[in-house]
Amino acid sequence: MSDSSRRIRMRAASLLTGTALLAATAACGSGAAESAGGTGGAGGGRPEVTAALYPLQWLAERVGGGDVTVIGLAEPGVEPHDLELTPAQVAGLEKTSLVAYVKGVQPAVDEAVEQHAADRGFDAATLVKTLAAEEHAEEGHAEEDHAEEEHGHGASDVSYDPHLWLDPSRFATVATRLGEKLAAADPARAADYRERAAKAAADLTALDGELAQGLADCASRSIVTGHEAFGYLADRYKLKQVGISVDPDAEPSPARLAEVAEIAKREKVTTIFTETLVSPKVAEVLAQEVGATTAVLDPIESRPADGDYLSAMRQNLTTLKKALSCS
Repeated sequence: MSDSSRRIRMRAASLLTGTALLAATAACGSGAAESAGGTGGAGGGRPEVTAALYPLQWLAERVGGGDVTVIGLAEPGVEPHDLELTPAQVAGLEKTSLVAYVKGVQPAVDEAVEQHAADRGFDAATLVKTLAAEEHAEEGHAEEDHAEEEHGHGASDVSYDPHLWLDPSRFATVATRLGEKLAAADPARAADYRERAAKAAADLTALDGELAQGLADCASRSIVTGHEAFGYLADRYKLKQVGISVDPDAEPSPARLAEVAEIAKREKVTTIFTETLVSPKVAEVLAQEVGATTAVLDPIESRPADGDYLSAMRQNLTTLKKALSCS
């Protein structure tokens, strides 16, 4: 068992047997993000970054390099919106130097950060201009029920679409700010964090240029998706997103399905997009109804089976170019 795993298990035991010890550890953790000598986490004083979902874990690993320990909360291949934290993960938030998350994606993380790491939270949604969450009437749902089904996917109070990492230009801003945050927490290695952050931002800017060029001249600009996760991608590259459902776990109403089918037929959509972590059944039924095929468009909410964030975004570009008949 690694030193890091042993520490996490010890922290979980402390959580279950005595709140006084947690309170004392939290006090130590709050100072960790503000001084080089007190950075918490494993690895001989290295800062520890806890990443709530894969895109931020990828970014923390790129910017932190070998100078930080990165802990991911979401397991690969698991829908992150429904994440429930274990006692060990909650205990870990008490000592981590930084918690990188996007408020509105994982309500359990939002609550845990507020209660256990409010002074060490790094909410990427506060660093960029966010887009309003899409709304459409769902048959059989009261207005207050629908409010809970918006892009927060649960008991979230955000009114914006949180999937900001699907716009590389916005994500580049997050990379730069993460470099500054780590530089402040660990001044002895500040130049290294800033250098790696600049490299990550440059790679994201280059990716943004590839997407802009690849999607500039397309026969169609409408993307019908099973889950409304692609608002930032659509906004950045002048596409029109038509989502079957706001919540990936919710069944769309017959009225919504009929509405999307009408749009797809009117706009001569040839591809209905499914996702890697969501059942494709509804999208497949819709595709059959409108005479379209299906293809996977990855919202990159979890680690790809192959490659990383950059390669997954490039695969999305390839998929979109084929589906939209781009030159």
